Amino acid sequence: MLETASKSIVPWPAKAQVHASARNPGVPFDLSWLDGLRVNQSAVLRRASTLGTRRAVKKDAQAAWLLKAITCIDLTTLSGDDTHGRVERLCAKARRPLRDDLLDALGMPPESIKTGAVCVYHRYVKTAVNALEGSGIPVAAVSTGFPAGLIPHELKLREIEASVRDGASEIDIVVTREHVLTGNWQALYDEMRDFRAACGDAHVKAILATGDIRTLSNVAKASMICMMAGADFIKTSTGKEGVNATLDVSLVMVRMIREYLARTGVAIGFKPAGGVSTAKSVLEYQILMKEELGREWLEADLFRIGASSLLADIERQLEHHVSGRYSAFNRHPVA
Repeated sequence: MLETASKSIVPWPAKAQVHASARNPGVPFDLSWLDGLRVNQSAVLRRASTLGTRRAVKKDAQAAWLLKAITCIDLTTLSGDDTHGRVERLCAKARRPLRDDLLDALGMPPESIKTGAVCVYHRYVKTAVNALEGSGIPVAAVSTGFPAGLIPHELKLREIEASVRDGASEIDIVVTREHVLTGNWQALYDEMRDFRAACGDAHVKAILATGDIRTLSNVAKASMICMMAGADFIKTSTGKEGVNATLDVSLVMVRMIREYLARTGVAIGFKPAGGVSTAKSVLEYQILMKEELGREWLEADLFRIGASSLLADIERQLEHHVSGRYSAFNRHPVA
């Protein structure tokens, strides 16, 4: 399915070999890591097509998986008509994503579930930080000229630094697609290293915009270069491309995470974003993480889902689990 110059990617290492790191320090640029890397597209598509069919998650188990999924959501608003009020409402939903009656029926204490983060534009970082004070929920800021990433490099770095100053503890950056499309891997590495340095103590998620970089081989190589340069997470999409997160692209990216772990011992996180809008689809991504990377990648420190409407569908599915009836979507507002 995925091959390097000398061998197929090694089997998943034993659990004892997994060493999750608070940060990815990166490694020196080494183009030999990409030499001979090939992606067998038909094998990837075949494997991806079985993720939703080989494992059935039903009833109480499904409810438990969906509760876990909520804790991995980067609850997001990235619209041109965002307001401070909308962001404050989103943060309130992040603190209390499920109604207390549903939590009680599921045997969960009140306020025991919260989302993994709230993701906003730089303009609203301070608003989100203030609204989430005391909750432990981090604020993620999209940066570097999101979503196209075509502003001058120095402005990208200043935007990162400004978001960190305002309290963002996670930065979602966009790479320059041209570097990938032209195979300029040194430029991509240098850009990512600059972004990593500008983030300081804030974790950095590298958005590959997989719908724009076109081939699975490009996805694999860009994933590896960004991890080499210090990305703590690799992320599929901005949510603004014509094609966003897909299972085949995600499979290639998590296999690269596996390869990087085998080479360095550093565990990198993964974030699908854009198009993961139903409970059924998020279960497929959870199954992908469990089967390809292991139980550790079902937790928010190594797995995030960039979403907005997803939470409403999960809440709706959990209400059906409790009551046996489906409710209207308008009973489950996000913000």
